[in-house]
Amino acid sequence: APATVKKGDAVIFLNYRGFREAKMVHPKDASRRKMRRSIYHTLILIALAIAAGRIAVVTSKQGDTAFLSANDRSRWCTVASLVEHGTYAIDSQVAITDEVNQRRHPWDTIDKVRHLGSDGKQHYYSSKPPLFPTMVAGVYKLVAACTGMVLTDQPIYLTRIILALVNLPLFAVFLFCTIYSIDRLCSGDWARRLAVMSTCFATMLLPFCVSLNNHLPAASATALAMWIYIWAAERTDESYDSSGSDKVAFGWWALAGVAAAFAAANELPALSMAALWFVLFAWLSRASIIPFLLGASVVVAGFFVTNLIAHDSLRPPYAHRGNGDLITRFVYADSELGPELNAIVQRELVKFQLVADEMPIEMRSSDEEGRWVVTAGEQQFAMLRTATQWQLAHWDDWYEYPGTYWKEGGRKGVDLGEPSRLTYFLHMTIGHHGLFSITPIWLLVPFGMLASMRIGPYDLRRLALAIFLSSAVCVAFYLARPLVDRNYGGVSVCFRWLLWFAPLWIVASVPAFEKCEKSLAGRNLLRGMLVFSVLSVSMALVNPWQSPWIYQFWQFLGWISP
Repeated sequence: APATVKKGDAVIFLNYRGFREAKMVHPKDASRRKMRRSIYHTLILIALAIAAGRIAVVTSKQGDTAFLSANDRSRWCTVASLVEHGTYAIDSQVAITDEVNQRRHPWDTIDKVRHLGSDGKQHYYSSKPPLFPTMVAGVYKLVAACTGMVLTDQPIYLTRIILALVNLPLFAVFLFCTIYSIDRLCSGDWARRLAVMSTCFATMLLPFCVSLNNHLPAASATALAMWIYIWAAERTDESYDSSGSDKVAFGWWALAGVAAAFAAANELPALSMAALWFVLFAWLSRASIIPFLLGASVVVAGFFVTNLIAHDSLRPPYAHRGNGDLITRFVYADSELGPELNAIVQRELVKFQLVADEMPIEMRSSDEEGRWVVTAGEQQFAMLRTATQWQLAHWDDWYEYPGTYWKEGGRKGVDLGEPSRLTYFLHMTIGHHGLFSITPIWLLVPFGMLASMRIGPYDLRRLALAIFLSSAVCVAFYLARPLVDRNYGGVSVCFRWLLWFAPLWIVASVPAFEKCEKSLAGRNLLRGMLVFSVLSVSMALVNPWQSPWIYQFWQFLGWISP
């Protein structure tokens, strides 16, 4: 609780080094605070009930699974294969056919890669980092032990049970940590209520509760790290009178490290904020350095170990999209494939003991211009032609395989990529996938962030600066991506790659919420932003893996080709 100084029958309320000056309040402030938190809990329960209700009825369009997109199918394939077959390879899952239509594969996904497994054969794997699916597989293992159900046989009801056990607690962590951070920093009751309602109902995290995805765990972990920081900042404040309880236990610092690293493990660009979290906590207290690093190292170890077991590589699957290490160079005058070139390549591979003597090889053109695929049994190599020579390298393009969606001419819609970076920026901010056009409540973020960096205590100013820096880095990162990755996050209801910022942006907007509270016009403006944001969220509740409503409307108008 904030420090209080009694003065007669009144109390001087010292808001935790907040954005307003101390003010006289009624002695019944404690009961008001209790009532306020009761309202918080009610709103949290309503938000969780909405998420639980959607999970309870989630079903694919075909009605034979509870998977909503290739994205979550990719993770479910890993979960099922790990528990049922003891392997990260998902060949058995993607091969499952519909009982009625044998040509349809309800588990198949475009979000898969193909590479050589530990048994020396080519296998399909999910393109998603394996840490989170491995953790979900642990939940599935427990559920299967209790119920005797198998996910492959019960892809509807068992999927819903696992989703409820995984996503509802994660969503609850996001809600509690964000809301109680708001409660500590915001001093106006009306502003608090609007900020809390925005947390519960106005972010696109609510629709993503019905799908197995990386955005919800990343946002929840970020909210936890943020709450620990704000709470620890109050605890370590010299003016905080807590009778000796101003020390933060070792476990809290370690938990902050776990949360910061887990967010980055699920959202690679969140690595920027993880580094800033370390700086923020170290600046707050030197005692946090060792436990924070120990907590983070647990997640880092889990990330790389699961990746090593799954793919025999420390790099996640999405990092394997090019050519591997160079094997050799050789000169060959002809620019066309032929028996002579075939013999040279075979001789080079035998010389480096990469294939057995007399093993036949095949060469074919690759999806990438200027590259050929060399196949020797189950092994693959890349051959490249330069102006003066040929190069032979190890194969490292896991996204190129027979029937891949990701080859040139195979992608469609937003997956074709946006050629213009300026157009991409406009659509990701105010256009058909816009942060501000789909969720207008984020219009408060720039103003709140600037105010947070100018007023208030220095530890909160540093937090606002860190949020600004991380936001700028991540936006620049996505703008700098190559054409194939400039796809707005694929088919989804928003620019989903920035969803993990939700708790940070809401807390950074607290000064803007308070500014709007001071006038009728400001209140009405904020109500309009909230209502419009909730409207967008409600239209996305059926399935988060659909185009944003603005994008769909523009398609209806003929402004965008289907």
